[in-house]
Amino acid sequence: MTHIQPVFDGTELAAAAPSTTRRVMDDYEAWVDEVWPAFVAAADSGQPFTIDEVARTKNLPDPPHPKSQWGSLPGRLQEAGLIRHHGYGPSARCRKSLVYVWIGVPVRLRELVVARRREERAARRQARADEKRAA
Repeated sequence: MTHIQPVFDGTELAAAAPSTTRRVMDDYEAWVDEVWPAFVAAADSGQPFTIDEVARTKNLPDPPHPKSQWGSLPGRLQEAGLIRHHGYGPSARCRKSLVYVWIGVPVRLRELVVARRREERAARRQARADEKRAA
């Protein structure tokens, strides 16, 4: 089997290589609004996922401060009752570290989860207030 290299005479136009960096948004709340549907879809799929996996698959933009603000998104998704912690898995970027693996909360249970989290926060707040009064 011989290998013959094609002649590059300029008649074929190749597309530019894809960008290695993602678009960075200026406004954090606008960023949340833009990426939210992708994570709702991932939660509705019923399959475990990592935040970075969804961001890379859907080619989502980065927040204004990527190193610190990607971590706040799962908290918001949890507060909304969309996701829950499922386990740990290897990082897609660095195979040496573990990241959280999330899974969606079934749609019929989301309102119950939100109400329970609200009650737990109120109970913790009340316990702290009682502890301060007792001290």
